[in-house]
Amino acid sequence: MSSANPDPDFAVRLRKAGLRPTRQRVALARVLFEGDHRHVTAESLHAEAKATKISVSLATVYNALNQFRDAGLLREVVVAPGRSYFDTNTGHHHHFFVETDNELHDFPSDAVTVEGVPAPPEGTKVSRVDVIVRVRR
Repeated sequence: MSSANPDPDFAVRLRKAGLRPTRQRVALARVLFEGDHRHVTAESLHAEAKATKISVSLATVYNALNQFRDAGLLREVVVAPGRSYFDTNTGHHHHFFVETDNELHDFPSDAVTVEGVPAPPEGTKVSRVDVIVRVRR
């Protein structure tokens, strides 16, 4: 297992994040978090789960991904209306989006400087600035 995910007990990891470790959540967490950081769509995770004989509906995969995101286990990267990727790397970084291949690639946050961010609306504060650089082959 990679150093990015040192906790092999996915049920414990889910519990620590405030989620009940159901059989399906634990199975999806294992598929998602075993190995290196990566970007998945609900459809790609569903296909991967089915290929590993995990019986789960696409709706359950969507629900689990949204729950994992809300619990801070994933970051959602919206590349277009209705088109999201879920990133297992929750640290601060940015993305290249290869439009022709529908691929996301990370790049470090210190590789770009964002200036002139306007003051946020009253009663709010900026929590993060996400940069997506769109490229084509």
